[in-house]
Amino acid sequence: MSDDDMLLVTRLDELVEVVEALGETAYVRFSAGPDVDRGNPSTDGESGATLPGLSVNRLSPEPWWQRPPREWMARQVCQYAHLAGGERYAWVLTGREAGRGPDSEPLVDDVRPVARLAQSALDEATEVYHRAMDPGSMPG
Repeated sequence: MSDDDMLLVTRLDELVEVVEALGETAYVRFSAGPDVDRGNPSTDGESGATLPGLSVNRLSPEPWWQRPPREWMARQVCQYAHLAGGERYAWVLTGREAGRGPDSEPLVDDVRPVARLAQSALDEATEVYHRAMDPGSMPG
């Protein structure tokens, strides 16, 4: 699937529906899209090392998560939203975890693009994240 074939997700609840319907772990990535990423694994910015997959953030809630899935997804989207802009955007994918990156993020290969997140979905995720969470708080 290419960038042009991906579903455009415009609302956070729509993202929840898409992820739940997949039946497998979903991830979000901020980049110039799957067409650009295809065949170009992520690299570690500090060392220059080539990583064994694309750096992503998990969208599917962890089994221990007890709050609504939309709050998990809002949080996960917001963790790397600062990477969006210019030609970089948020997109949803599935794939096989091939390891962990230098920030302990999942690295995924065998990537299957699913959807692109519209700015309206990112804005709603930010709103939900700030309303439901306490950003920047230290773990207990």
